[in-house]
Amino acid sequence: MKNKQLWRISVSTTLEAEDAVAELLGLILGQPASSYFNLGTGVSIVSGFGPEKIILPCKVGAEIYAGLKRIKSCGLKIGAGKIKISRVCHEDWAESWKRHFKPIEIGGALLVKPSWNKLHARKNQAVVVLDPGLSFGTGQHPTTEFCLREIVRCRKSGMHQLFLDIGTGSGILAIAAAKLGYKPVRAFDFDPEAVRVAQANASVNGVHKKIRIERGDVAKLPEKPKEQFDLVCANLISNLLIGERRKIAAQLKPGGTLVLAGILKAEFLEVQKEFESLGLKLVSARSKREWRSGSFS
Repeated sequence: MKNKQLWRISVSTTLEAEDAVAELLGLILGQPASSYFNLGTGVSIVSGFGPEKIILPCKVGAEIYAGLKRIKSCGLKIGAGKIKISRVCHEDWAESWKRHFKPIEIGGALLVKPSWNKLHARKNQAVVVLDPGLSFGTGQHPTTEFCLREIVRCRKSGMHQLFLDIGTGSGILAIAAAKLGYKPVRAFDFDPEAVRVAQANASVNGVHKKIRIERGDVAKLPEKPKEQFDLVCANLISNLLIGERRKIAAQLKPGGTLVLAGILKAEFLEVQKEFESLGLKLVSARSKREWRSGSFS
């Protein structure tokens, strides 16, 4: 195993399409992809790693080309879209992959870091330990980061606040909420594998008894729920947010905050209009790369 060779497949693209290309490589290769943006050239290099039997077959290149075409058809500029394949030692791959996942600090309240990072928390700073995996959410993505910032911003010390995470992915938002003192914390995802990963991550962080993580469908949320929440995070695609807007909004307590993320800039205004038609008001929004997220009350 020590001399085992791994291979890197890299795609040259734009900052605008970086996240979409990284997701594409992750799905094809079965491993999370990493990215590097060269400020001088304006080119993003998205890379994924795997053994020869996965990287070298011709069908992988064809899948990537087809995926790049789909990304382009969605209106994103993919740039050169050049694919490069190279051999890399296993030891080099392991360390270079880890270097792309840096700790994230949300003020003095929250630190999100991978398990291999040695950074210590500041005084009274909650820590979430989360390693990259196949389920979405390490805090690196702009939409996840926005949700984390809103969870910190909305927390009122000494207050009893209920939290709901719709489409939990890796469980990062629910874990952060539990660490910061929200209770009870509820989370669900339609993907059973995401539920398994989120439950495992909650256990690693010692909050598995504070969070109820279940498999669920946003389309089956009750429009007249028995329990409502002070803070609801829905990090979903725009079509799903709009289609299930009444059920999502119904989970919110009067005076609570609804965080909507996972929205492309070009689609945000439509999402905003649909939720404001329900009596909600946009109170905070942020754009980063091609994404825009917002909080409503």
